[in-house]
Amino acid sequence: MEWYRFIISGRVQHVYYGKFTAQALMKKQFKGYIQNLSDGTVEVVAELFDDEFDTFMQILKEGSPLSSVEDIKYEILDDAQFNTDGFEIRYE
Repeated sequence: MEWYRFIISGRVQHVYYGKFTAQALMKKQFKGYIQNLSDGTVEVVAELFDDEFDTFMQILKEGSPLSSVEDIKYEILDDAQFNTDGFEIRYE
């Protein structure tokens, strides 16, 4: 199990991307958070098992009916410690 940081670009702000994605991730009982960044991208940080990665990526790609994901970059966060019981939306 590792913590990942994803940066999603495209038409992902002001189109309910965060809300739809967070709800889908909550239903699957992932742990982490999603938040809009000032550069127009969306950041997602989540704790994943290897066998959950593809499912997680599919949810990020789907987004909301109004969103359009152009690119998803990710990295593994070494020694990450986040205190969350579920999946949440964070606001800057």
